[in-house]
Amino acid sequence: MTSPQSFSSYTDPAVIVASSNSGLRKQIVQDLTQSRISAAEALGGADALGKLENSECQLMFLDPQLPDLNSEELLHIIHQRFPGIDVLLLDEHGRPALPSEWRSSHALQLFETIDRWQAASCPAAKPVAGDVVPLPGMVGCARSMAHVYRMARLVAPRNSPVLITGPTGSGKELVASAIHELSPRAGKPFVIINCAAIPEALLESELFGYVRGAFTGAVQSRVGLIHGAHGGTLFLDEVGDLPLGMQAKVLRFLDQGEVQRLGSSEIVRVDVRVLAATNADLRSMMRQKLFREDLFYRLSVFPIELPALSERSDDIAALAEHFLKGFAAERRMRITPQALRALQSYAWPGNVRELQHVIERASILADGAVIEAEHLGLESEDRVAAVPAEAHAA
Repeated sequence: MTSPQSFSSYTDPAVIVASSNSGLRKQIVQDLTQSRISAAEALGGADALGKLENSECQLMFLDPQLPDLNSEELLHIIHQRFPGIDVLLLDEHGRPALPSEWRSSHALQLFETIDRWQAASCPAAKPVAGDVVPLPGMVGCARSMAHVYRMARLVAPRNSPVLITGPTGSGKELVASAIHELSPRAGKPFVIINCAAIPEALLESELFGYVRGAFTGAVQSRVGLIHGAHGGTLFLDEVGDLPLGMQAKVLRFLDQGEVQRLGSSEIVRVDVRVLAATNADLRSMMRQKLFREDLFYRLSVFPIELPALSERSDDIAALAEHFLKGFAAERRMRITPQALRALQSYAWPGNVRELQHVIERASILADGAVIEAEHLGLESEDRVAAVPAEAHAA
């Protein structure tokens, strides 16, 4: 592939998208532009060749179905006249058909690779706080969140599975919800399954459903949560807690897009986009044979890692004000500068969820409209030890 420097030019298009599908062209160009990679549309093969003549493009997305030129013929011309240009064919879903060397165990997608190249080659182009636009439902413009927001927006329009990782309380469910809201599936079901909260004995029936008489107590048939997400998004939270036996069944569903209710021979196809999240080290679990490798690679097609709150301290004030408005909107409470300094100097082992709990508690303890440092309780050793446990239980 071309070097990272190939994507550093913003004056000429770095990427050309050649397709007769206008919606597909515009979507890919928009995604690349959001990642600060200049891109241009080409309506067909002749248009693509004309743009190649007059630009420093180094990468082309090529739809095999062009209105004027055969794609193989166009590829031959490009390789002869523009030998330094890489061409990625789009599959029938409008996704890049990745070269074999990219189909590694890390399962990196094209857009993540381009994003990393561009960031490495153009440090000055990294967004500053004022350019960072949070995802829907999220607060904060810290630099460490810019990559999270960008990657979520890039993958949202697609059906690729996403694995969201990060410490407990860092906002993984909010990212999953935002990806759903920014996707074509917005308005359709967003079904959350907490894999750690459902007893193992009930998990299969909850996920796949059952028919009447399938087991003792099954007095009526029930559609499973996976089927209930048809047309929308299924969010597997705490996916690292899936029992091994259930992991095989979930993998089969991911591979074939089919569910079979307990006690039934009927197989039903479902259209579901899958997002997953965990705070566990799944690679370590794989080495211990606690998590299936094939399921990991199936879920982590597009990984997004959230930082701990201690890595986004610039967001603490904005997050605290946001939570305070929710807990005490009618009282118009404010946080003193001393209290804010206490918040910013605390380690936050429970991350954003812990901060939310601390602000809720302080809004109750404060006598009046002002939250002082003593209302936060962050100096107490008991409080520091207790809050993370409380955060995990939430």
